Amino acid sequence: MNKEILRLAIPNILSNITVPLLSSFDTGMMGHLSTAHIGAVGLASMIFNFIYWNFGFLRMGTTGMTAQAYGRNDAGESGLVLGRAMLVAGAVALVLIVLGEPLLRAGFYLMNIGAEQQPLVRRYFEIRIWAAPATLASYAFIGWFFGMQNAVFPLLISVVVNVVNIGLSYYLVFQAGWGIAGVAYGTLWAQYLGFGLAVLLISLRYRSYLSQVKRHLLLKKDAFLQFLNINRDIFIRTLFLTFAFAFFHSQSSLLGKGVLAINVILLNFLNWMSYGVDGFAFATESLVGKYKGAEDEVRLHKAIRLSFTWGMATALIFSLGYAIFGKALLSVFTTDSGILNQATSYLFWIVILPILATPSYIWDGIYIGLTASKSMRNTMVVACVSYILLHYVMVQILGNHGMWLAFCIFMGMRGILQYGLFRYRKGAVA
Repeated sequence: MNKEILRLAIPNILSNITVPLLSSFDTGMMGHLSTAHIGAVGLASMIFNFIYWNFGFLRMGTTGMTAQAYGRNDAGESGLVLGRAMLVAGAVALVLIVLGEPLLRAGFYLMNIGAEQQPLVRRYFEIRIWAAPATLASYAFIGWFFGMQNAVFPLLISVVVNVVNIGLSYYLVFQAGWGIAGVAYGTLWAQYLGFGLAVLLISLRYRSYLSQVKRHLLLKKDAFLQFLNINRDIFIRTLFLTFAFAFFHSQSSLLGKGVLAINVILLNFLNWMSYGVDGFAFATESLVGKYKGAEDEVRLHKAIRLSFTWGMATALIFSLGYAIFGKALLSVFTTDSGILNQATSYLFWIVILPILATPSYIWDGIYIGLTASKSMRNTMVVACVSYILLHYVMVQILGNHGMWLAFCIFMGMRGILQYGLFRYRKGAVA
């Protein structure tokens, strides 16, 4: 079982780490232009995170349902899951492009983006929104690969996309002088490259699965409604999660440009940790779904237990790394001595956050593999509402330290609620 976990987790970790490295690279490039550019790219990226993360069900739901079909050796259903996910991805992408301007204005309002930063954020948004079809389709492809117990293809796609993105962005920002537009165009072009690569890989490796997809089965009412219902609950769950992160950015803006820059930088540390630990969470999704589909309770519970062991060990490594190298890592993001000195006083929160947050990531993987979408939704709603209330109390007392305290409690509470519900229902969550 350990070998099986590592076979899936290691490619996932390598794949996931390229994502925050890209975000960190973008932040670092903007940091060498100005503090305003750091905040702008952080806010603009958060708007897209808020949009795209809400449609993360295209990956999560696809993984769970595909893994269960794989466990049942149902090749036809595996292909149908991908087909349904692609239909939904295309429809959602079209809606996002049409509603681009209202979404941008909502982002300005909800995240308290000042008038001086709005032109930079707008420039980034108006370019990157055209990547929506490729981005959402890639979610579906990657989720399907995970469900098929294939972590190598997502790694290949992620590495190619992010290496190309970094190279293009660097050239367009520093050589072509495009500024924040260069970062946006680098992302846009790299996303379509990833889409094309995913199509090529599926056509080479899984053509037989797709040949079994028939239109009348793809649009079969009961099966399609079940697909939509599971993904609806995951959508609501993710909406509350992304709201919590957007709320954190928004409240940071209210405390000033300096605090916003500090918190944007520190959240990159959280991204490094989360994408690392998520490697084991994604492996958990694949294995739990497979053993659920195969009705193998013994291996299912063994996969859960060992996934927690690996996940918490990884979290401890990140915590120790941040405690030892945190100050040095901060200098990667900015040369502003004032920002560096202030950010150092907040490193404590980043050191403890991996230990507090990791259980929620592993539980997410378990619930996704079980397609327990309603339970995921309900626990997230309770944790998010509690976080917002706690935030307003803590900020009044401790300022920005209060923001981080409330956020740490929120991440820990997610895992506690999921664990409690799983034990209460003896694993029969839905």
